[in-house]
Amino acid sequence: MTKRKAFYAQSGGVTAVINATACGVIQTAKKHGIKVLAGKNGIMGALQEELIDTSKESAKDIAALRYTPAGAFGSCRYKLKSLEENQAEYERIINVFQAHDIGYFFYNGGGDSQDTTHKVALMAKKMGYPLSCIGIPKTVDNDLPITDNCPGFGSVAKYAAVSIREAGLDVASMASSSTKVFILEVMGRHSGWIAAGSGLASDKEGDTPHIILFPEIIFDEKKFLARVDQCVKKYGFCTIVVSEGVKNKQGQFLSETGLRDAFGHAQLGGVAPVIANLVKSALGYKYHWAVSDYLQRAARHIASKTDIEQAYAVGRAAVEFALKGKTDIMPTIIRKSDKPYKWAISEVSLAKVANKEKLMPRNYISKDGFHITDVCKKYLLPLINGEDYPPYKNGLPEYVRLKNILIPKKLDEHS
Repeated sequence: MTKRKAFYAQSGGVTAVINATACGVIQTAKKHGIKVLAGKNGIMGALQEELIDTSKESAKDIAALRYTPAGAFGSCRYKLKSLEENQAEYERIINVFQAHDIGYFFYNGGGDSQDTTHKVALMAKKMGYPLSCIGIPKTVDNDLPITDNCPGFGSVAKYAAVSIREAGLDVASMASSSTKVFILEVMGRHSGWIAAGSGLASDKEGDTPHIILFPEIIFDEKKFLARVDQCVKKYGFCTIVVSEGVKNKQGQFLSETGLRDAFGHAQLGGVAPVIANLVKSALGYKYHWAVSDYLQRAARHIASKTDIEQAYAVGRAAVEFALKGKTDIMPTIIRKSDKPYKWAISEVSLAKVANKEKLMPRNYISKDGFHITDVCKKYLLPLINGEDYPPYKNGLPEYVRLKNILIPKKLDEHS
């Protein structure tokens, strides 16, 4: 009897290591004789019956996914409504799976994606269709609960720390006659984990970044400006890392544009220039600012080895859990020790992680709200540790581009 197939898809903002998870899924499934069909552009691939036959790719190219950033099969920001609001979409997904004899569903993403996986599991059960649904963790924001950390985060934290350290050296060398203040904006709508990662660049008093602004700490303009002025006068310059989700006392994002994205989240328009203009108007210091944006989550050339190994491991574990008959769960990373750093894979019910956010604990942020504590550093350091460089050709990283061959459709077009 032919073994049933698996469906794997990538969701939401991609990372430097999400393809390492895809590699873990595909290679492990192949060992067990299971063909993996990947969704073109995430869950949209299931809805539109656009299924990529990963068996058409060479073993060499699948292995190269481990070293390639972004989403090899395409991702999407598409949030399925509740079962009550739009049951037809869930029925469509199950119908597509049934038409292609798919018995395993692996959805690789953050909180919204885990919610989708949970709902598909409920619909499969309701329709009496045998389907193992495993959500696979991924988010640079590091805000999924239960799991110690999230694949994708360690690498972006490392990027933030390296970037602010290097930029800080640049500013310091020019500060006597030029730029006095530099602001680096990083991702993080509600949680300041990435901004916290930048704090690892600071080994001693006076090191960059001098100030970190977290979403968890309400922005106090007067207090902030006083600290900037103090740093410039003491060190000759001031470097600042600001999370995109910093809010004022009224609970409004400093950078909110008034628009909404596909998930209904407020569209943020860039907080770095807001902070820069505030510094300029209040203190008169010359400034520069930068938004790391996609660069921070695409920087595979400087990815954390720990992050890559964990990303692969959760993909492998997802398949192994499914083969044991488990469903409606997500693999988690558990920390067994800090020194030496040891970790293992466990599991959690999707109902416990779907649409839930893990913010930074208050004891991870300094009392004044402008930096991280030693407790936070102890948590963060192992996650950025190690290098696992991609292969280089002609001075540039050599990344794979898959053929992404679609299999023939069997159903009518989705309306």
